[in-house]
Amino acid sequence: MTSWIILSPSENEQEQRKEELWRDLQAQVAQCTRCPLASTRTRTVFGEGPRNTAILFIGEGPGADEDASGKPFVGKAGQLLTKILEAAGIPRQDVFITNVVKCRPPGNRVPTLEETFACDRFLQAQIALVSPRILICLGNTPTKWILKTSEGITKTRGKWFNWKGISVMPMFHPSYLLRYQSSTVGSPKHLTWTDIQAVKEKWLALEKGGVAEDA
Repeated sequence: MTSWIILSPSENEQEQRKEELWRDLQAQVAQCTRCPLASTRTRTVFGEGPRNTAILFIGEGPGADEDASGKPFVGKAGQLLTKILEAAGIPRQDVFITNVVKCRPPGNRVPTLEETFACDRFLQAQIALVSPRILICLGNTPTKWILKTSEGITKTRGKWFNWKGISVMPMFHPSYLLRYQSSTVGSPKHLTWTDIQAVKEKWLALEKGGVAEDA
């Protein structure tokens, strides 16, 4: 009787394969013409940060600064996001940041359903290859797309959801916070501070090998 020995790839081989897939994904995004946004963009914005990270942030789409630089969240909203992360003790360089769509919608409008569908294959591949433990949805667009909910960000923010085994926290988009200067209790900035502290708490629990339950 013939016996078969099935050899699983080593961790190093798996990591090398993931890196190959990651580079291929970057090339696909850079060359993408799957929706009309390709004709108006300056650069695609793949995302930025380490691939092996526990936390992945998803915004809506690139703005003018991001379109010009090819990097996510580098404008005023991005600078505010960096400050929020630093204040919570989460180094920006330790998280991966991307958007639902990788090209700037003209006038910074909300991406259309066609545009979001066209880019979803890239977003899902990023999530699969990063394999985060925590997913932060910044604003309505990523929250509704990922969680498939009709509820707005004001009702979903600050709550934990389980999505495909990943802990998901919707938060206000930094651009929304720029409209409000107040940091009084109950203000968007105050609520965001409580949310990012909850993210930091869960991150630390996971780093220690704990299992934090979601709603």
